[in-house]
Amino acid sequence: MSETPQPVRDLLDRSQRLGADPTTTNYAGGNTSATGTATDPATGAEVDLLWVKGSGGDLGTLTEAGLAVLRLDRLRALVDVYPGVEREDEMVGAFDYCLHGRGGAAPSIDTAMHGLVDAAHVDHLHPDAGIAIATAADGEALTKEIFGDRVVWVPWRRPGFQLGLDIAEVARENPRAIGVVLGGHGITAWGATSEECEQRSLEIIRTARDHIDARGGTDPSVAFGAIRPGFAALPEGERHARAAALAPVLRGLASTDGRVVGHYTDTDAVLEFLARDELERLAALGTSCPDHFLRTKVRPMVLDLPADAPLDHVVARLGELHEAYREDYRAYYSRYADADTPPMRGADPAIVLVPGVGMFSFGADAKTARIAGEFYVNAINVMRGAETLSTYAPIDEREKFRIEYWALEEAKLARLPRPKPLAGRVAFVTGGGSGIGRAIAHRLAGEGAAVVVADRDADAATTVASEIGTTDAAVPVTVDVTSTDAVEAAVDAAACAFGGVDLVVNNAGLSISKPLLETTDADWDVQHDVMARGSFVVARAAARVMIAQGIGGDIVAISSKNGVFAGPNNVAYGAAKADQAHQVRLLAAELGEHGIRVNGVNPDGVVRGSGIFAGGWGAERAAVYGVEESELGAFYAQRTLLKREVLPEHVANAVFVLCSDDLSHTTGLHVPVDAGVAAAFLR
Repeated sequence: MSETPQPVRDLLDRSQRLGADPTTTNYAGGNTSATGTATDPATGAEVDLLWVKGSGGDLGTLTEAGLAVLRLDRLRALVDVYPGVEREDEMVGAFDYCLHGRGGAAPSIDTAMHGLVDAAHVDHLHPDAGIAIATAADGEALTKEIFGDRVVWVPWRRPGFQLGLDIAEVARENPRAIGVVLGGHGITAWGATSEECEQRSLEIIRTARDHIDARGGTDPSVAFGAIRPGFAALPEGERHARAAALAPVLRGLASTDGRVVGHYTDTDAVLEFLARDELERLAALGTSCPDHFLRTKVRPMVLDLPADAPLDHVVARLGELHEAYREDYRAYYSRYADADTPPMRGADPAIVLVPGVGMFSFGADAKTARIAGEFYVNAINVMRGAETLSTYAPIDEREKFRIEYWALEEAKLARLPRPKPLAGRVAFVTGGGSGIGRAIAHRLAGEGAAVVVADRDADAATTVASEIGTTDAAVPVTVDVTSTDAVEAAVDAAACAFGGVDLVVNNAGLSISKPLLETTDADWDVQHDVMARGSFVVARAAARVMIAQGIGGDIVAISSKNGVFAGPNNVAYGAAKADQAHQVRLLAAELGEHGIRVNGVNPDGVVRGSGIFAGGWGAERAAVYGVEESELGAFYAQRTLLKREVLPEHVANAVFVLCSDDLSHTTGLHVPVDAGVAAAFLR
């Protein structure tokens, strides 16, 4: 394996530092580059190369595989065949013929900006402070005032080959310049070394930020006006309770054209913006930087009621505003679409602003939803800076539409991998900290669901959630399923984390094996409390959320073959499982009108990896059958028709199938996962 060239190592280090701060550049936004020489493997000659962040990559996590590598001579030769701005999209395809070697990322639309500027290192970034100047009504004058001749103003132009030519010309004609402010967009800086380029980028950002702060940028009233009576942030407890109640309603509305996952944000920056007089005026102007509005849509949906308005009034008003938003978006599409425009992608909002409560953002998965919210926080910072210095004046609506429905953007979307079967679903798994629950949580997450790992053991829940991945994939909640308050708080936490719940697995359980005469009232009560009552309490709390969402859902009970099979010395466990199993039938009959399916899984003897068996049940059952505890799994397997041991993963497989689209018309079903126990056949 060849050694990574020094310019590439420097480029990656610089990129990761710049990308680590969201106020310097947003997720997957901006790009960086370096030039250098390498040996052409075909000819052995030295060639000049450009390494540049490829399409769709993220600076903060950039690796060598995320770089596009191009022959600099070929890239610059494209200037001679450039057909003009009306056909500049064709140049992206031409970049492919400039690539050097095998592999690497696809070149982005900004490649020309890096290859045509006569500098060894180039940064193109989307810093909040820089975009504030770029979107100010008098941005050109501000650029001159703030930077003198060190930074030059470049009027708005859509990213592409012509913008690269424009910046290259500015760099040639202004030898003292260290970079440019791109109208409506961001900044670009360059340098002879990686260190010089990075320091110049940071100098532009720091100078812009200091100037904004000196003009009152730290005081939200300067940019956003006074606090509107009734629109200030609610106390934290009230705010989060209101957010949990509204999140499923909003998620259902935002899923009209396709199921989405939600994210809730109530940072000080968001709450201050939502409380102020200028909220509706600024929100209506929308975001400006292309990376922003591609994630947030052209503008957010804004609730126009005070923070303490009655909840039923708020819900009704949100429905009205949602329909108005959809009509407005369809009109926006119709105004600018032509015969070549891709089909409308959906008219639902990606950002919903609720004064006093916070911001709700939505996307195809939890990561996309979270990032959309982060982009709108960037946009708030931009508006605050622009309004502090001047007047916020983003690029016009037609230009936004040209970028939102750009053929190149459509091609980028087409390259995305096919969504996983449970993408857009939010799963809530009780007893998820060990055994069968852990296996279910992993399987559902692996199929694309965002998972809430619920367990009374906080450490176990946290461990499983961290095994699955980041908080975009799974979050832990601590809950005792026998407590109504605890269950409702856990479901509220799920709503705030992911926008709601639509796939619930009632898996929490325990077992105490004793003959009837030795079974105490406490033995009976604890098993019925956890499995029968617990399933009821969780199903009730989840059903409220699912009904509020209005997009259907699934409830799955991990029951047992003991719910139908009369085994020895487990009257309390078997009766509790029978109760749990019959709830499946009762709830399937009741919740079907809401599109909620309710099904069950009947495992048998899951010994290896089982939390119940490890907790003493295994020793008790082994004693009943007169075998060694270490042989219990094999004993159970030998009494089945298939002579196979049942593992947690087999139960998880059944849960996935029940929740998949393949069984979309199935409800009230119990699926045996017992390797064939004839006495437990369902009748």
